[in-house]
Amino acid sequence: MSCEVTTKDRAGIINPMFDCQPAGAQYAGIGVKDCIPLVHGGQGCSMFVRLLFAQHFKENFDIASTSLHEESAVFGGAKRAEEGVMVLARRYPNLRVIPIITTCSTEVIGDDIEGTINRCNRALKEEFPGREIHLVPVHTPSFKGSHVSGYAECMVSMVKTMATHKGVPSGKLNVFPGWVNPGDVVLLKRYLREMGVDATVFMDTEDFDSPMLPDKSIHTHGRTTVEDIAHSPNAMGSIALARYEGASAAEYLKAEFDVPCIVASTPYGIGNTDAMLRHISELTGKPIPESLVKERGIALDALQDLTHMFFADKKVAIFGHPDLVIGLAQFCMEVELKPVLLLLGDDNPRYKKDPRILELQKTVDWDMEIVRNADLWDLESRIRDGRVAPDLIMGHSKGRYIAIDANIPMVRVGFPTFDRAGLYRRPTMGYQGAMELGETIANALFTHMEYTRNREWILNTW
Repeated sequence: MSCEVTTKDRAGIINPMFDCQPAGAQYAGIGVKDCIPLVHGGQGCSMFVRLLFAQHFKENFDIASTSLHEESAVFGGAKRAEEGVMVLARRYPNLRVIPIITTCSTEVIGDDIEGTINRCNRALKEEFPGREIHLVPVHTPSFKGSHVSGYAECMVSMVKTMATHKGVPSGKLNVFPGWVNPGDVVLLKRYLREMGVDATVFMDTEDFDSPMLPDKSIHTHGRTTVEDIAHSPNAMGSIALARYEGASAAEYLKAEFDVPCIVASTPYGIGNTDAMLRHISELTGKPIPESLVKERGIALDALQDLTHMFFADKKVAIFGHPDLVIGLAQFCMEVELKPVLLLLGDDNPRYKKDPRILELQKTVDWDMEIVRNADLWDLESRIRDGRVAPDLIMGHSKGRYIAIDANIPMVRVGFPTFDRAGLYRRPTMGYQGAMELGETIANALFTHMEYTRNREWILNTW
C-alpha cells in the first residue's frame, strides 16, 4: 500500500479547479473594512473574480480595475494605476486601504508598483491633507501559483504595510483562519468568546452574509479594520489555521516583532479541533470551557451513529484548497471513510514536506494518491479509466458534472459553491462543522441509495 505525492503528467490544464493569484488577493482585500482592491490589469481580471464571489455569496463586492488596453501593454500602465488610485480616493471619502494587485500583464511589462505608490502618496497628501490612505503593493503574477498563494501574498503585504511598529501590548490573540466561509468565522469567534479570549480574526468575513435591513443600507464588507492590522504586533500571540493561506503573515509578525506563533492544522474534524483549542489555551492561558466539551460530545455521538454502519471503507476523492483537502482527508479517516485521491491545484513544492501529508503516509493502509498541480481532468480521467472508483466526491461546484456523469454522490465544500443554497453560512470547521459535514455526507449517500436502489434496505434497519 502506498501514499505518494505526484505531479500532473501534462503541461497543459484541462478544466481548471483553481483560479489565479489575483483572485486570492482580491478575496483577502475585501475582508478589510473601508478597503477597495485595485486590480492592475485587464478588465476581466476583476470582472470574472467578482462574478465568482457573487455566485458563491450571492452578494456584490467593490473591486476596481485599471482596465489596461493595448496602449498600456506597449508603453506601460503606471499612469492608469495612478489615475485609479486618485479616482477611488475622490469617489469614496471613507476609503482607507487600496491594495494595488498586479496581474500577469503588468508583471510582464514590468510596471514599477512601488514607484507608482510613492507618486500616489505624494498626490494624495497634496489633494487630501490630513487623510491617510494605505496603498499596499501586492505582486501576484498569474503565471505562477494560484489564488491560494495570492491570498497569502495579499495578507502578508497588508500586514507589512500597516503593522509597522510595536506598541503597548493589547492582550489580544491574532487568528489567521485562511480562506474560509463566513460560517466558519462565526464559529471561530463563538469558540473564542466561550473561552474568554479577546481575539482579532484576519480576515473577518462574517458580514459577507449580510442582512437586508429596512433602511436599505448595505452591510456587505469585511470587519477587519486598519487598526486591527496596525495593532497586530502588540498581540500576545498568533495562531494560523491555514498553512498555505495565513501562516506567512503570522510568521512575519513573529520574525519582525517577536509575536509568538503557532501554525496549527486546519480544524476540520475532531482531532484537529482538539489541537486548535489546546493551542489557543497554551497561547492565552484560558481553559477550554465545559460548553465546548459538551459540543464535542454531541458531535462524537452524531458521528458514531454513522461511522461504522454507513461510512466504513467507502472511498472518497477530494479536491480544492490544500489546507481544506488535507483537513478533510484527516476528518474522513476519523469516520472510517477512505480518502483515495487528493487533488491540489498548484505546484507548491512544500506539499511533499507538509507534516500532515507525512503523517498520512505513515498511517494509511490503502493506496492513496496526492496530485500536485492538478486539474479536474485528473479526477475525471481516473474515474473513467477505472484507476479510482470513489463512492463519494468532495469539492467545490466546478466538479459537479464529473459527479453527475459518473453517477457518484458529491458533497459540495470549499470555494466556489453555487449550486447548493446557503453553504457559505454553514461551518465546516470545529465540532459543529464536523457533525454537520458528517450528516451532509450521510444524507448524500442516503439520497444516492434511494435513486439507485443500491442497498436501500439498510435505511430501514437504522
